[in-house]
Amino acid sequence: MRKILQNTFAFIAGAFIGGTVNMILITHSGSIIPLPKEIDQSNMLSLAENIHLFKPINYTMPFLAHALGTLTGAYVAAKIALTHKLKFALAIGILFLIGGVLMSLSLPAPLWFDLTDLLLAYIPMALMAYRCAK
Repeated sequence: MRKILQNTFAFIAGAFIGGTVNMILITHSGSIIPLPKEIDQSNMLSLAENIHLFKPINYTMPFLAHALGTLTGAYVAAKIALTHKLKFALAIGILFLIGGVLMSLSLPAPLWFDLTDLLLAYIPMALMAYRCAK
């Protein structure tokens, strides 16, 4: 019973902490790499309507937020889980990948960004987190 509870906690903690890292980076990204003046990053409609104003550098912080959020969450899950550490790290990667797919469907980002983000920011980061947590 203890294993089940601790493994469940590992997944929840990994998802929460990874999501928190993601949101902190997204929230503060505009102060690190300024967005075009027309964009209100707290408004999805503003982002969707004005994403064509993004320069390639403006995609750096969203990618880092997705990658570092996944890396952190998967690391936490793998460290806390008593068994099946790889499965828990990958479960966090898949959870965040689903979020990434939903975001790519809701924001009309360039194909190069969507492919880079979906292929590099989630499963590879979860695998890296597992290796670091071992």
